[in-house]
Amino acid sequence: MSQSARTFWRAAIVRHETILLLVLIAEIVLFNTLGRRFLTTDNVANIVRQSVEIGLLALVMTPVILTGGIDLSVGSLLGLCAVVFGMLWHDAGLSPWLAGLGAIAVGACGGGVNATLIARLGLPPLIVTLGTFSLFRGLAEALTGGTRSFTGFPDSFLALGNGFFLGVPVQAWVFVLVAIAVWLLVHRTTFGRSFRAIGFAPEGARYAGLPVERRLGLAYLLAGAVAGLAAVIFISRVTEARANAGMGYELAAITAVVLGGTSIFGGIGTVHGTLLGVAAVAVLANGLSRIVAITAISRELSGLLTGALLLLALAAGALVKSLTQRRSRPSVGK
Repeated sequence: MSQSARTFWRAAIVRHETILLLVLIAEIVLFNTLGRRFLTTDNVANIVRQSVEIGLLALVMTPVILTGGIDLSVGSLLGLCAVVFGMLWHDAGLSPWLAGLGAIAVGACGGGVNATLIARLGLPPLIVTLGTFSLFRGLAEALTGGTRSFTGFPDSFLALGNGFFLGVPVQAWVFVLVAIAVWLLVHRTTFGRSFRAIGFAPEGARYAGLPVERRLGLAYLLAGAVAGLAAVIFISRVTEARANAGMGYELAAITAVVLGGTSIFGGIGTVHGTLLGVAAVAVLANGLSRIVAITAISRELSGLLTGALLLLALAAGALVKSLTQRRSRPSVGK
């Protein structure tokens, strides 16, 4: 094998995505050994259904984190969009599909609020989205009185979250389309390169002539719009629109993105890494829930092991990177 080929394979093996793929395979083997009927068609479809909404949020969280920002409000915005969807359908008499467009528009408006405060006014993303996290959830609860929910949607709409197309859950096709679009945006356009540049050095990006505020605004606007789409899929899956929809989803999405190798400080990350992170978190949650059902293991173990998996993957990636850098340094005296 040539030196260039050896270098290529060595670089591929030590990539964070490769390590995470091995972790994912280990999870599947472990849960298929310990659990009952883990790799059945029904359970795989269940994993896909339960991970699509978090996966959508993780996809659009990737460019946000690449810029060095964060969006803690997407879960609350999903809940607000779910309530608006229910009101447009039940109270305004719109069809579910028109109500879905309204929910996506509300999500885009919520993302626009974050974009304005962060990109235009220069406020810290953590503080802004922590505030809109409470604002959006509070609006959802105010609109419903904290108790009202919406049910009774037509079967044609519920098929989006519970039906199959070509043997695959319908919402998985939506997820694939969004994943392709985000991947092309991040990896094949100047927008994607500018996200990384902003994450590495915002001032340097400005001096290079990049429209930093516009690109930041686009990232948060996209996150809001896709949160609205995730709300529509959530409602079609659980057959109910309620104010507490999406609670905790923002943390799960951030976990998947960081687990996939995107630096929380910005500038480094890939969409395919995020997809692996989503898969690893989804398989872990499903596998642990099945083990809890057949053993006396505590349900709280799921959160514990998810956090341990995140720390382990981050530590392994950092260790491999450190070893690689040491080996690449020229030896003194040679």
